[in-house]
Amino acid sequence: MEILVAEDERVSRYLLESMLKQWGYDVVPCADGQEAWQALQQENAPPLAILDWMMPRLDGVEVCRRVRQSPALRSVYLLLLTAKDRREDLLEGLRAGADDYLSKPFDREELRVRLQVGVRIVELQRSLEKRVRELEQACAQIRQLQGLLPICCYCKKIRDDQDYWQQVDLYISRHLGTQFSHGICPECFEKLVKPKLDRLQARQKSAEAPVLAETA
Repeated sequence: MEILVAEDERVSRYLLESMLKQWGYDVVPCADGQEAWQALQQENAPPLAILDWMMPRLDGVEVCRRVRQSPALRSVYLLLLTAKDRREDLLEGLRAGADDYLSKPFDREELRVRLQVGVRIVELQRSLEKRVRELEQACAQIRQLQGLLPICCYCKKIRDDQDYWQQVDLYISRHLGTQFSHGICPECFEKLVKPKLDRLQARQKSAEAPVLAETA
C-alpha cells in the first residue's frame, strides 16, 4: 500500500521513509503541508498519510481539516506525528479530522502496529465502496427491468438497448444473473403439449393397424 509522508525535517523524513519501505510500503515523501495537500488531491493519491504537526506553509492539523472538508478525500486515513503530548493537543488533532495520533519520539513497533490498523480500515472502506457500487449497479438493472420493455406480441421476445431481440429468460439472466429452470405449466400442457402427444399416439396406432390386420 502507498503511504504519504509529510515531514519538513529532512533527516526525520528520510528515516521515516526508509522504515516504511522496510515494512513493504510504497512512500510518497512531501517536504511540507502544502506539498502534502497538493499530492492528496491528485488522482490515485495514497489512501493513508502520516503528517507532522509543525510544518511550514500548512501544518498537519490544517491538512487534516482540508482533507475532511473534501468529499473525495474523506476516506483517507490520517495519522498525526508531533512532539506535543498535552490532552488539549490530542483533542485538537482529532477534532481536525486525524484518525490517529502519535507523540514524538515514537516507538518504532507502535508506529508499525498503528499503521497496520490504518491499512485494515482502508481495505474495509474499499471493500464497502465496491459493495456499494455493485448494489447501485444491481438497482439500476432492476429499475431498467421495472421500466418500459419492448416485447414482441407474438413470440414474447424482448428488445435490448442494442436493438437485439432476446428470449425473456436470457434477457433477465444477463441483467440480474438469474438462472431459470424450464418446465411446462398445466395450461400450456393441455393447450400445446397434449394435442401433439395425442396426434403422435394416433399416428402410431394408424401405423400399427395394417400390421395387426396382416397378422390376423
